[in-house]
Amino acid sequence: MGYRSYCVYIMSSLSQTLYTGVTNDLERRALEHKAGARVSFTARYKVNRLVYLEEFGEISEAIAREKQIKGWSRAKKIELIESVNPGWKDLSAD
Repeated sequence: MGYRSYCVYIMSSLSQTLYTGVTNDLERRALEHKAGARVSFTARYKVNRLVYLEEFGEISEAIAREKQIKGWSRAKKIELIESVNPGWKDLSAD
């Protein structure tokens, strides 16, 4: 049985509208956001740049972290992003 990982991620628009989510396939999920594949908040606001991610071995840990981050103020989320990605580089471009 292979190791499965889960990611908590934050996507941003150019105007820094933020979306926090959790997935077991970050590459696929980032591509979906970029394509605006669904009629959704992220498609409407062009939230298509991966600016933050954390990896977990257990889905329960990832979901708990996602809920924690979603409960934070916008300022605290920006502080988290800038602690590891001060230039707001699109991490999915790599």
